[in-house]
Amino acid sequence: MKIEAIKAALPTKKLTNDDVLALIDEYSKPVFSGDLKTALSKINFFLRYSGSDVRYWLDKNEKPIDLVNRAFQEALAEANCDKDDIDLLVYTGIGRGFIEPAAAYHVAAYLGLQHAECFDILDACMSWTRVLNIVYSLFKAGRYKRALIVNAECNMHYGGPVFPTVFQLPNVEAIEWSFPAYTLGEAATATIVSYDPDQEWEFHFKSRPDLAELCNVPLIGYEGYCTPSERIGLNGINKFTSFGVELHANAYPEFINIFNRLKAPVKEIRAVFPHASSKREWDKVAEALNIKHLMWHIYPTCGNVVSASVPTGIASAISAKQIQRGDRIAIWVGSAGMSFSSCSFIY
Repeated sequence: MKIEAIKAALPTKKLTNDDVLALIDEYSKPVFSGDLKTALSKINFFLRYSGSDVRYWLDKNEKPIDLVNRAFQEALAEANCDKDDIDLLVYTGIGRGFIEPAAAYHVAAYLGLQHAECFDILDACMSWTRVLNIVYSLFKAGRYKRALIVNAECNMHYGGPVFPTVFQLPNVEAIEWSFPAYTLGEAATATIVSYDPDQEWEFHFKSRPDLAELCNVPLIGYEGYCTPSERIGLNGINKFTSFGVELHANAYPEFINIFNRLKAPVKEIRAVFPHASSKREWDKVAEALNIKHLMWHIYPTCGNVVSASVPTGIASAISAKQIQRGDRIAIWVGSAGMSFSSCSFIY
């Protein structure tokens, strides 16, 4: 399988850590019980400790589908192919406008892809990496020749799963299950891949369903679909709840184990692209494996852009000439679920 093109589009509204703190202050004042100033100081410390700096949200006149289209048009031009050459479109990730049908159908209609089969894959921040593995298998089975993978991780709109509800802290204790919300940015990506029998990819995955309660956006009636837990839905139905510290603490040994499963020699790897959940926490694991010098981070400049993290990272590294054709690169992801993956291939 060959990546013919990979592009990312960011919205234009730039928010610094101070902007995020100002929003938390504004929305928490009417409901907060305790010393809000101390709570804000704690969040400020965590943001800077994690390596957070800026992130981008949609401005008033911007739409997720516009970002998707921008990334797609750039990818199409670079891949030097026609729309009709794409026979599969997969929409992936958390940001979406529909539960039914698959978002891929609406995206295909908007982009003018009338001959592509369509479906969605949803696996939290693992979504994009999971799709790559599935498409790789479908290529090997002879089902398709060229696929487009798109996402639009635009989850910060007013009334959505994060804003402003999770910015309305009731007390300092709520930071424990709300902090990851303050690191989120928005982005859309478009990746065009094609079948190439000479390009072998290596994938490894590990699931830890015993940790499923640590990060959720529950729907109405979710209780009937899971083992009951007091930790699910602490910020409300259809709202984001995430225990960031516990997620990374549990992930540390899993990150090491999943990376060590790669058969590709580390000395051959040009760059490693992690999920953008925290620069510091990923660097801690990278140091343990002596690969910190290979890490390419977008967390400080884009925030956590969910399933768009890795493709945005790869696109930015290509633009910065950090990687070029013929380089071996690695993907390293941890996600709600929890799930963990490592992947290696030649770009």
